[in-house]
Amino acid sequence: MGTDFTKAEHTLVVSDIHLSDAEPAHPKKPLWKRYKRAKHFIDKSFKSFLETMSTRISGPIELVLNGDIFDFDSVGKVPLHFRTTWLERKRGLAAEEPKSRFKIGVILADHPVWVEALREFVERGNRVVFIIGNHDMELHWPSVRQDIVDHLKLTPELRENIRFCEWFYLSNQDTLIEHGNQYDAYCLATNPIHPLIKKGKKVVVRLPFGNLAGKYMVNGMGLLNPHVDSSFIKSSLREYFVFYLRYVVRIQPGLFWTWLWGAFVTLVYSLSEGVLPAMRDPLMAPTRVADIAARANASPVVVWSLREIHAHPAIFNPFKILRELWLDRAILFLLIVLVSFQFFSTLNVFMNVSVLWFFIPMGLLLPVFVSYAQSVESELDRTQNRSFHMSPVAARISRVERVIHGHIHHERHTHIDDIEYLNTGTWSPAFHDVECTQPFGKKCFAWIRPSEEEATEIGLGTSKPRVAGLFEWQEDQIRKIALEGKQISIPDDPPDELHESEVPGV
Repeated sequence: MGTDFTKAEHTLVVSDIHLSDAEPAHPKKPLWKRYKRAKHFIDKSFKSFLETMSTRISGPIELVLNGDIFDFDSVGKVPLHFRTTWLERKRGLAAEEPKSRFKIGVILADHPVWVEALREFVERGNRVVFIIGNHDMELHWPSVRQDIVDHLKLTPELRENIRFCEWFYLSNQDTLIEHGNQYDAYCLATNPIHPLIKKGKKVVVRLPFGNLAGKYMVNGMGLLNPHVDSSFIKSSLREYFVFYLRYVVRIQPGLFWTWLWGAFVTLVYSLSEGVLPAMRDPLMAPTRVADIAARANASPVVVWSLREIHAHPAIFNPFKILRELWLDRAILFLLIVLVSFQFFSTLNVFMNVSVLWFFIPMGLLLPVFVSYAQSVESELDRTQNRSFHMSPVAARISRVERVIHGHIHHERHTHIDDIEYLNTGTWSPAFHDVECTQPFGKKCFAWIRPSEEEATEIGLGTSKPRVAGLFEWQEDQIRKIALEGKQISIPDDPPDELHESEVPGV
């Protein structure tokens, strides 16, 4: 008889740990990918967290690792025994099954303390649920999941306490737990039910645009931390200029070229892989959906319904991709240079003119370029916040009162349309600065536990209703994060902007 995952008294939810391989020291470039150094790993803190919670809570605990626990895209090690392309050797292995298995082996080998913590947690009689996020989509390979379980070295009975779910999980039929990337047009799995595609003779996991950008651009830009937006998006041109002079000039002077070819590779891969049909067997589709539903404690109807409210992939709008990669501005600037050159060369046919005439049309057109560049706003924040705005719909589909997400690396606890919403933020090695001295975010977790109220009639049995809280883990201490004092309501026909209204007593 297997472990019963349908009921839980205490549930802990953690997301976005982003375990990857350890970056070796670079004597000539001490700041290169410093955030990936072993000294910044959260393994010991995670181990202390599990030990403390196991002591505080009596009875079995359900730990939900809600996506992006592993970061396959940032693994830079390449084995000698694989046949690899030049691009793989420069930016990381593709998402083929044997290469995904190599990557998870590298990650687990570099995080022995984390593995030990999870093994001891399960050996205490607790259970673990992995939900696939956008950066660990290679968990779709059954062999990769099996490698993780094998690495924990559990007894056959305890191996039943580990479960993997595609993109969501229903805890105790009162909480819907999703990573949240399925509402992000740039980071969703186009088809999470059938995630594999065939490229020539190779079968790979289809990666979202955001993953490809991280692999082909960010992996080559070692001064930028992929876990925090402020590493890429500065508040002013002055900040960009200071960053360039302080770091880029002496550490990576070819950063512009790295970005440019990486952006074009990302564009090509995003569009070419995005239009490929998913690998599926029509005869096995009902079985596949039933399996996803069973592991998520849901019904096939819930699986299909949640699938229907996902965002539309951005890769079907190439201009959006160009804009997010900044290629639209690069192309516009190139056109200005070409127009200026054409003006100068044509004028030079009729009369011998100074080269200064080349810069006259450029001077006239550059204000147009600057005006356009300043008017472009990234859609990442808006698309990421879509997960929050869609949570009441997802809750109604799942018939729950609470939704928990991760993905956006910003912790939150509030209500929206009478639905309790929590986001557990990130435990990743995120820093505002290149020197890794200014940590970003808090190590937050959601804790759902029985309330102190009397038992309430639920169905045919009785059970205490559960309450949820958002907490921060601070080196052997737990600090509760207050519930936000307002509720957001969505009208029947919501406008483009949602309205916020104060709720007395919250």
